[in-house]
Amino acid sequence: MLYSARFGHKTRALCAALAVLTVFLLLPTLALAEETAGRWEQEADTIDKYLDTAFEYYMEGETSKAFTCVNDAYFKVYDIGFERQTMSYISGPRKNAVELQFSTCKGAVKKANDSDETRTEVRTTLNKLKAMIREDANKLSVKDGYRLSEISYWLHGERVNYDPWADFGADPNAAAHYNSWTEAAEAMDELLDTAYDGYRGLDFTAALDNTNTAFYSVYEESGLSHKLYTDLSLEDREAVDAAFAKLKDIIAGGRENVQKKRFKTGVSDLKSLVKAKASALDQQEAEIKAAQAAEALEAAQAESGGSDPRLLNFLASFGIIVREGLEAILVIAAIIAYLVKSGNAKNLRNVYIGAIAGIIASFIAAWILAMVKSAWAGAGQSQEIIEGITALIAVCVLFYVSNWMISKAEAASWSRYIDNKVQNSVERGSAFALAFTAFLSVFREGAEVVLFYQPMLSEGNPDMVWAGFGVGCVVLVFVYLAITKLSIKLPIKVFFTATSILMAIMCVSFLGSGIKELAEGGVFDATLQVPGIPENDVLQVLGIYPYLETLVPQLILAVILLITFLVAHYRGKLDAVKAQYEGAK
Repeated sequence: MLYSARFGHKTRALCAALAVLTVFLLLPTLALAEETAGRWEQEADTIDKYLDTAFEYYMEGETSKAFTCVNDAYFKVYDIGFERQTMSYISGPRKNAVELQFSTCKGAVKKANDSDETRTEVRTTLNKLKAMIREDANKLSVKDGYRLSEISYWLHGERVNYDPWADFGADPNAAAHYNSWTEAAEAMDELLDTAYDGYRGLDFTAALDNTNTAFYSVYEESGLSHKLYTDLSLEDREAVDAAFAKLKDIIAGGRENVQKKRFKTGVSDLKSLVKAKASALDQQEAEIKAAQAAEALEAAQAESGGSDPRLLNFLASFGIIVREGLEAILVIAAIIAYLVKSGNAKNLRNVYIGAIAGIIASFIAAWILAMVKSAWAGAGQSQEIIEGITALIAVCVLFYVSNWMISKAEAASWSRYIDNKVQNSVERGSAFALAFTAFLSVFREGAEVVLFYQPMLSEGNPDMVWAGFGVGCVVLVFVYLAITKLSIKLPIKVFFTATSILMAIMCVSFLGSGIKELAEGGVFDATLQVPGIPENDVLQVLGIYPYLETLVPQLILAVILLITFLVAHYRGKLDAVKAQYEGAK
């Protein structure tokens, strides 16, 4: 018995020792597993938990608790380390975009839970933030050597392997939408409060980033800036712009001139100002029906003889697609006519293939440009720079094409150009050359349309731009049928001369718009204002602004265009005379 007892004690001691040894040996493995999971995965999971809990409270009608959960996700998780790492290793604009989405979520969970539509909107807003956080977490995980992870879902504080509210989840990448101007103002409030928190903590970069995000990503992109000017007054917009500028000036003082009290007062004044203007706009829209507003606007314009900016946008869009389309149609129709007359109608198929490929390539170019712009634009400031650069590229294209067209205005010169292009392809028997000539003719015009439409769409009234595009396309179909089927010939000289003049005018217009966009993007300051020149929608469509920084380059370009126009016209005359002389021989 004694032996058995001793043996039992020894056995238990041995088992205990083995257990301790096992735990000791497994500790590095457990630590490795923890390390493999990674800090960013854990923090993203924690934010997911906060946001899912927020929606759970929202569904129960506890909007204040839902707001607290979103607030905790930001201040207890994202603001501690995630924010700085995102700005350092991904980009500052990305950090601004995430912070803006946090603000949007805070505003969303305050809404009354009174319809499935509202619940879907709130859930979609939260899901978008979750997707943005997880995407950034995976980028940081790759940088630190951790594994990638997926969005997590939580219910009653416990992790689940499905989305409990899948019925209310729409596309998480849907763009932010404000149901009222007051809602947009509230989104600005969140960003300005965060800017003040950063300034108070002497984090001037965070203060400036959030101030810029409030200005570019909410105030401008929501349309509030433009709405203040069109529906209230230019003075109202200038007052808000000046309040933003005041905050940026205080931040620029840095550590050598910290003015916390002045910055706090500036934030408070700006929030009150924006909220008052937004409330006035909402009240206007509630009191005046769209039909009454349209009638009043039409009556006011009839009395003043003014022009409707929406109509100008429509006409500009219509003019661009018709003008560029007519150029392509002229080339394609001339090639087709030459092939038929020369007994090479069998090659028409290659021309059609090239033209269709040019149309497809134009849409692809538009999509690529939109994607690049979306990826780079971030908080909005870079978007202004992209739009400015795009407008300046369009200036270069317009400059070249207007001179090319005036040089081909003479009918003999145009016929010679077409003959040289097509005859060489037929003689070589190159189907590819014919198709490629048609492709370039269409794609060149399509690429120009893409460049011209980018700044127009950013100026407002995109519905009128697309309406002009659609009507223009319909007109082009009938023009093409008329030229090819009914053998209708356009007066080449009149068309090319008038179009080249119109292009020259647009060239000057786009130069002014491009320079103004660069100034709004912070590349330089447009401060040399010219008295006597009004700032309104009609002049802005024409690219005319009351600043020397835009007017002087436009004047110089106008002189250069006049000189090159005369030179190109003279060369076209020489080509026509030469062609007549060679024909006489």
